[in-house]
Amino acid sequence: MTAPAAPSVRGARRAMIVAVVASLVVASVSGIVALLGGGFGDTAARVVVTTLVVAAFGTTALCHLAVVTRAVRLLGIAGLAASVAAAVCVLWLIWWGEMLSAAGGDLDGTVVKAALVLTIAAVSLAHANLLLLLSGRRSAVIRAGLALTLAAIAVVAVMLALPVLTDGVVGDGEDYWRWLGVAGIVDALGTVALPVLGVVLRPRDPASGGPVRLVLDLPPELAARLDAAGDGRDRAATAVDVLRSALPG
Repeated sequence: MTAPAAPSVRGARRAMIVAVVASLVVASVSGIVALLGGGFGDTAARVVVTTLVVAAFGTTALCHLAVVTRAVRLLGIAGLAASVAAAVCVLWLIWWGEMLSAAGGDLDGTVVKAALVLTIAAVSLAHANLLLLLSGRRSAVIRAGLALTLAAIAVVAVMLALPVLTDGVVGDGEDYWRWLGVAGIVDALGTVALPVLGVVLRPRDPASGGPVRLVLDLPPELAARLDAAGDGRDRAATAVDVLRSALPG
């Protein structure tokens, strides 16, 4: 069972889609104008890169918004925060990076580290949140594969971030990168296989005696009551329990 997203979430999704498309259009038009005009100065380059950055992190934000109405909404919120913070750091470097370098000190390096770590977090959470759309499936194969893939995503993210945070102290060895490669392969395998399994292992037809998929549009107040009754559980599982207790027989 699924409920429609809250109006605020739907509005945020629309706004993000508009921002992503508008950014790509601006970047494309700016590039074409600069190339045909024979000049591609520093400011023009920064404008193009800025619009591409907005489009990139806007795309990750769309992935996070996909789960903010589900039981795993905290991961969606964390992903949104990481995307916004990463975009701010990258844009700061694009427009004021030279000033930071000229001023001396380690502020420039700190911002670069923050941008890299936050980007890793934003992309990893976006990846995880898309896969978590399968979390409502009851198939043991999908649940086990999802858990393994999410663990691999977390390992890859941590192993990529540690060398950045430690200036290469962690990760100074072939074994480290071999294990990162292993985690990356598991991550890629789960990313490809889980959506396919989600299609293949659909709920069986009612005539076969298997579970029946029911999609309903719930009023916002009823969806809120269902969430409250579930105390953080998946809406579908909560709805099944409510129906079992309310229906005769």
